[in-house]
Formats: sequence, structure tokens, C-alpha cells
Amino acid sequence: MTAEAPLQVILLRGVNVGGYQVKSARLTACLKGIPDVTAVKTVLASGNAVVRTPHESAELQTLVESALREEFDHDAKVVVLSLAEVTDLADRCPYPFDDRAMHAYLTLASDPTALDAWEQAARELAQEHRRLSPEALAWTCPVGDSLGTPFAKAQSKQPLKRYTSAVTTRNGRTLIRILAAAEVMPPRTP
Repeated sequence: MTAEAPLQVILLRGVNVGGYQVKSARLTACLKGIPDVTAVKTVLASGNAVVRTPHESAELQTLVESALREEFDHDAKVVVLSLAEVTDLADRCPYPFDDRAMHAYLTLASDPTALDAWEQAARELAQEHRRLSPEALAWTCPVGDSLGTPFAKAQSKQPLKRYTSAVTTRNGRTLIRILAAAEVMPPRTP
């Protein structure tokens, strides 16, 4: 494999909630154990990683979920996007990531039909939102109330709850940190 292998972004779903904890060092070791993953950088302690690999997103998702199941004895689900996709989503998000009064969030899906339900709920609840792609929905909420808005509360109830294994949400600021980590990724690590 050459040093030019592309970067992929891995977003674990449900990390550090409900007793499921993943330490960055252990996640790094787990991801480095996947064949053809030559560099790994974890970002924050919330299940974000950037990896260098020739695997396409769908194939990498399967490999990562299998490795996480083996390592952590947990049926972890992930969303995998290319670095180009994450960059594009950050660029197209209509909400500022540095607003002191409002947070920008992106809900990302491995299954676009799951995100259809999120978008319908956002419309029904008059939640400010924008569908950025089949896999991404941007929305906002006041700082300090990310779990208290009607839209946030709806995400843990039916009908949206049945789709939670296919989606994960990240604050826009987290995306910026993921992109910054990708800028310093080595071509490969030993």
C-alpha cells in the first residue's frame, strides 16, 4: 500500500453513554489492528477517529464494527465518511460553528432512510434544519439546551429511536477538530 491512501473519518455511535466507554488508546489499538489501516488519530473522547486506508467507506464500516465487537464485546455501530465528504459537509453547513448563542449539529447516517425520519421530525417540530446530503442533516439549538429542545427529546423516542443504530450526531465544533486532526495525519505510522 502506498502513503497516498485516502483518509476516512470514523464516528462511533453511542460512545460514553449508557455505560459503554471507549478509551482513545484502546480504540487506536483496535483500529490499527484492521488490515491496511496505516495511520490512526482519535479526536476527543467521544468516538471519533481519522484513519488512512484504501478501504471504501462501506467496507471500512463493516471491518470497524467487527473489530469493535471483538475488542469491546459490544455491538458498536459506526458511520464512516471520507475526509472529502466531511470537509464538504462542514463547508455547506449553513449554521456557524462558532456562534456563542447557538450550537450547530450534524446528524450523520449510514442509512439515508433513517435520516428521512429525522428530517420529518424536524419539520413537524418546526426545528431549524437543512438536509445537506442523503447522509447528513444540519440543525441548531441554543447553547446549554442540546438535550432539552423538542427535537433533541424526540430523538430518544419512537419513531426515531428505531433508527438510532444508523445515526450519530456531532457538534459542528467537533467536525472542525476532526478536520484539524486530519491536516496533521502522517502518511503512515509504524
